[in-house]
Amino acid sequence: MIRSMTGYGRATQTVGDFNICVELKSVNHRFLEFSARVPRQYGFLEEKCKSYVQSMVARGKVECFVMIEALGESDCTVQINHSLAKGYIDALKQLSETYGLADDVTVSSVAKYSDIFSVRKAEADEEAVWQCVRTVLEEAVSAFISMREKEGEKLREDILSRCDLILDNVSFIEQRSPETVKEYNEKLLERMKTVLDTAQIDEQRILLEAAVYADKIAVAEETVRLRSHISQMKEFLESDKAVGRKMDFLVQEFNREANTIGSKAQDVEISKRVIDIKAEVEKIREQVQNIE
Repeated sequence: MIRSMTGYGRATQTVGDFNICVELKSVNHRFLEFSARVPRQYGFLEEKCKSYVQSMVARGKVECFVMIEALGESDCTVQINHSLAKGYIDALKQLSETYGLADDVTVSSVAKYSDIFSVRKAEADEEAVWQCVRTVLEEAVSAFISMREKEGEKLREDILSRCDLILDNVSFIEQRSPETVKEYNEKLLERMKTVLDTAQIDEQRILLEAAVYADKIAVAEETVRLRSHISQMKEFLESDKAVGRKMDFLVQEFNREANTIGSKAQDVEISKRVIDIKAEVEKIREQVQNIE
């Protein structure tokens, strides 16, 4: 099943000692571009999330947001900068001696200088945290891919319908092209009769002129290739792999064949059908730009 490159997925769970929320969203991009936003203290998760998403997604600009709330009591230690604390105490005593102030230096008064304290959290168990986050990430990615597949199904149906319209026009061109040769032959014969009046007409010359004209406007090769390209496009639409870039190239081949048919066309009705084909090809091209 083909997938769109636009998608969104979100999951929230309480896993272990954490409330975790993961969001994924993506838009079109030629390749896979991944970026993640995670809490600073869990920066190690960014590369792990990237590796997991890369194993599931082939193309698109993907943004991942990870929110983590620790539920248990945090294991923190308060450390004292003894050198800085001594400096504050000595400075306070010097003020007291110099200006005759009451020496009321206490722990409380020194504690007001918060820069002598530093709070350090215990190092997180990276693997344990990752396993918790991965559980939620898997759910978010599943929802994300599901949305991409639903959008992909809509694109598939639209492209298939346009391929069928192109085939209808190709069938008309294949039927109409030989008729234009016959009409040319008849017009050529009438012109020669008018010019030569009662003179004997060289039928071999007419046949030769008609053959040259038929060869000049022949589009059988182009219509056969166009049918082949459409058949290949339909195969891509049933693929489970990322085929967006291949489809994009194939659409260029659609356009190439249509242009060649248009340049050979010497008939108004065929020219109209070529315009219709090119209009459908352009619409397919726009849709293919959204496929992974």
